[in-house]
Amino acid sequence: MLSRVADSIFWMRRYTERAENVARFIDVTLNLTLGLGDHLEHQWEALIYTTGDQSAFEELYPCVTQENVIRFLTFDEANPNSILSCLQYARENARQSREMLSSQMWEELNKFYLFVRDSRNDSRAIDSPFDFFTRVRQFGYLIEGVVSGTMSHGEAWNFGRLGAMLERADKTSRILDVKYFLLLPSAHDVGTSLDISQWGMLLKSASALEMYRRRFGVLSPRLVAAFLLLDRDFPRAVRFCISLAERSLLQITGGNQGNFHNRPEQLLGRMRAEFEFLDIDEVMEEGLHEFIDHFQCKLNDIGEAIHEMFFQVRPQ
Repeated sequence: MLSRVADSIFWMRRYTERAENVARFIDVTLNLTLGLGDHLEHQWEALIYTTGDQSAFEELYPCVTQENVIRFLTFDEANPNSILSCLQYARENARQSREMLSSQMWEELNKFYLFVRDSRNDSRAIDSPFDFFTRVRQFGYLIEGVVSGTMSHGEAWNFGRLGAMLERADKTSRILDVKYFLLLPSAHDVGTSLDISQWGMLLKSASALEMYRRRFGVLSPRLVAAFLLLDRDFPRAVRFCISLAERSLLQITGGNQGNFHNRPEQLLGRMRAEFEFLDIDEVMEEGLHEFIDHFQCKLNDIGEAIHEMFFQVRPQ
């Protein structure tokens, strides 16, 4: 496969996954801010901080409000990480690799893009955002299903899954970080009904509440962190995503788990092994926010190694 085509498929899946997860960020914040009154501005400022877009936001908007943050993260084409921008990039990457995609995949991605583009002039997307962001998540589910159900699970599909799983692992960790480090108004609220209800809302926004309840029952910050980071079976848990990402990488390279022949295999295999033997008490002792920061740095290193290995144009 041409590196250009592999690069396009990798980023097409990263961008569609990112668009869905930005919707999840906004959804969890909408749910967490219900009934908070005076804390609203802090909650939306925390969301901008967590997505890493605070500098870009400050250049474009005079103040932090729910409307400004939703518009910035959803429709603002000046923000490269907005939902609309992500879908534009995904669509362009799909166009460049059109011969490797099924017609169903191409059609659904276009429908997704057109839905978001046409919604930017609809005030309901800002004034009553719950239905809109539910539709965005549904499109995300549809894209994933169409990709898995209509594309041969060969090299192109594995590049796509590699990109999607790395993106999902990153965003699951950030969703967790929103609550644990930034969104609790006061230390006095820890353990209160407000605190517990926020953990439930966070799980719901990660589509994890039902599976968590079946596994653990009672809501606990420690157990929520364990589930979203270390669960081996839940498809949005970080450990699960890293495991699938490594599996796709090894399918592409022909390598075997436990050995490495290149930098991406080494870094991703090391991360997978760390998560397999990691205990949640070690994470909490280090500090969950600090652990997530370190994890995201390692994930960036993996992304750079994959780019250098597969996509970077080498001088002749």
